[in-house]
Amino acid sequence: MATIIVQPSGIRGAKQRVNLTAIAHNRLMLLLILFGAITFILAARLMWIGLFASAEHGGNAGSAMLPRADIVDRNGAPLARTMDAYSVSVRPSKLIGEPAELARKLHEIFPDEPEATFYKKLTGRSWAYLRRRALPEQVAAVNALGEIGIEFPREKERLYPQRTLAAHVLGFAPRADGEGGMGVEAAFNDRLTDPMRRNQPLMLSIDSRVQAALESELYAQMVSQSARGAGGIVLDANTGEVIAMASIPVFDPNKLQSGAGRTCSDSPRCNQIVQARLELGSTFKPLSIGAAMDRGVVTSMSRRYDATAPISIGGFRIKDDHPSGRWLNVPETLVHSSNIVTARIADELGAEPLQHLFRDLDFDKRPAIELKERAKSLWPTQWGRITTMTVSFGHGIAVTPMHLASAYAALVNGGIYRPATLRKLGADEAPRGKRVFSAATSARMRQLLRMIVAEGTGRSADAKGYRVGGKTGSAEKPFEGRYNKSSLVTTFASAFPMDNPRYVVLAMMDEPKGNAETFGLRTAAWTASPVVRRVVERIGPMLGVMPDENRDVEMSDLMPLLWKAKGE
Repeated sequence: MATIIVQPSGIRGAKQRVNLTAIAHNRLMLLLILFGAITFILAARLMWIGLFASAEHGGNAGSAMLPRADIVDRNGAPLARTMDAYSVSVRPSKLIGEPAELARKLHEIFPDEPEATFYKKLTGRSWAYLRRRALPEQVAAVNALGEIGIEFPREKERLYPQRTLAAHVLGFAPRADGEGGMGVEAAFNDRLTDPMRRNQPLMLSIDSRVQAALESELYAQMVSQSARGAGGIVLDANTGEVIAMASIPVFDPNKLQSGAGRTCSDSPRCNQIVQARLELGSTFKPLSIGAAMDRGVVTSMSRRYDATAPISIGGFRIKDDHPSGRWLNVPETLVHSSNIVTARIADELGAEPLQHLFRDLDFDKRPAIELKERAKSLWPTQWGRITTMTVSFGHGIAVTPMHLASAYAALVNGGIYRPATLRKLGADEAPRGKRVFSAATSARMRQLLRMIVAEGTGRSADAKGYRVGGKTGSAEKPFEGRYNKSSLVTTFASAFPMDNPRYVVLAMMDEPKGNAETFGLRTAAWTASPVVRRVVERIGPMLGVMPDENRDVEMSDLMPLLWKAKGE
């Protein structure tokens, strides 16, 4: 007879709970395994992206998000940046407010935009920008209007935080992801948009502090002289690096307007340092006399040349603005800026040696610098005897101020010509250059240029303790086939400190009118030279050149050659 064993209900319940617990445990383990596998796959994927994106984009995977590299000055100060910016746009069909009233309120927030322009966009048929590159406080003010038809898209924008500072150097990029329109933005477009390097800022040779000082002094003098325009450059005499380059009037690359003009002087976007072709007058005299010294035509500083009367040749008369009425030696020729003697020396030198020097200085082509907007010089079509004589003192040939600055660097740095550059160069990156003057001629020219400032037409450029040397130049502008006596371009080309030249400083005024302070005089000695003095005094300490009134260029062998009237 079979025995039936009946288990208590409590035991059955316990076993069921054990089974359920085991099932739950197994399911949990399965979920944990699945979660771990997914986590591992995601981590591996992220590691893959990190490793290969870094290799592809120069070590910064985020660089792929930056369409254009930043631009900074030689000290790292930002000059151009790509960043997320606010824009304000409108969908006219969704507006709930009255367009006329809304246009009035928008004009109050953006006073530089006409009310009529806003009204036209608000009543249009399609989506339109009301403002690009709006400031956060402006966006907040528009948002406070409570208009649902107005939107605030965030976009990549090219911004220039220093506004007009160095605008002609930087140029502009119409869109952050587009090509540069001019300046560095255009010249270095490939570098700025290179996926391998756009995470690294482009460092320029420009020093923002020096740039600001140069622009400030040029603008102040332009206003004081009621001039049409002005320009200037500070150039490293030994490397060719452009430390500052200014052209006035200026423009704001953040707010581009039409830049068209009939001439360079009429367009705010025109960079007069590289685009204006000018006859730069007497600033050419040291170059021409330097060529004569190297060719053995001028062998003695004491030799005298006839400056008692103008030179008449081929129906032309070459005369001095301030006739001395006597024979002059070489130092006196430069100190008193004699056209007559310079022309006589050039006549002895001949056309070929003078042409050779000017070609070596790139006067027959566009200035040597990276910018695309560069004017080609106006080179004489015929080099007869008259042309040789007139170009020696800067008439009959037109070059840019950039040409002249680079030439003066070679004249004072020991005789080596180097092309100008807007890139900051490393310690070993300066080009070797080419010799255009002998070292002996360069040394003598440093004495003569310093003498011009100490004793001659450049006195108003004499920044005490900085040992400035240079040459003035005043030239009438050509107009309708002849020279316009009422329109002058005045220039002072210089370097400092002249006992060990480090920087070339050039200032130019376009059609200065003169004022009470200059007694109505408009020449370079009164209008351009003072700018150089004030610029040097401001930038010297910035560049590590401190004034020292106990030092100067040794000129003891030349000073006795200057004739002085009794009582001087």
